[in-house]
Amino acid sequence: MEESPRLSPSAVQASREVRTVISRLRRRILNAAEAEDITLGQESVLTRLSGKHSVTASELASAEGVRHQSMTATVASLTALGLVQRRPDPHDGRRQLIALTAQGHRRVAQGRHARQEWLAGQLQDKCTEEERRAVIAAMAILERLTHD
Repeated sequence: MEESPRLSPSAVQASREVRTVISRLRRRILNAAEAEDITLGQESVLTRLSGKHSVTASELASAEGVRHQSMTATVASLTALGLVQRRPDPHDGRRQLIALTAQGHRRVAQGRHARQEWLAGQLQDKCTEEERRAVIAAMAILERLTHD
């Protein structure tokens, strides 16, 4: 694929490096809170449910980019672990709504805390104060890219 002639070499290089580092960092952060009893896919579903009151398996499958049957199996395993619960939709008795249990909420909070602790620890141990301030400045720049 050819690069656009209007893009500067530094913009192309910065783009490649940001994507590579973010991808690696994301994997490392996710692994920092990896529990032995659930998969990363199950962890992703728990995290997605944490911001919602309740959703259907179809909505979860669509959001996670998996087949409905796969999501049904994931929800069944999370239900067996006591992390999610299913209940009938009060507006449509044919549908089931899925929500986190109290244990599921605790699990999500613990995972977030573990990921935050890991990253803060890495920044503390491997970076100088000046480098941490540079990271904060770089994040402000990257945040600006997320706004239209």
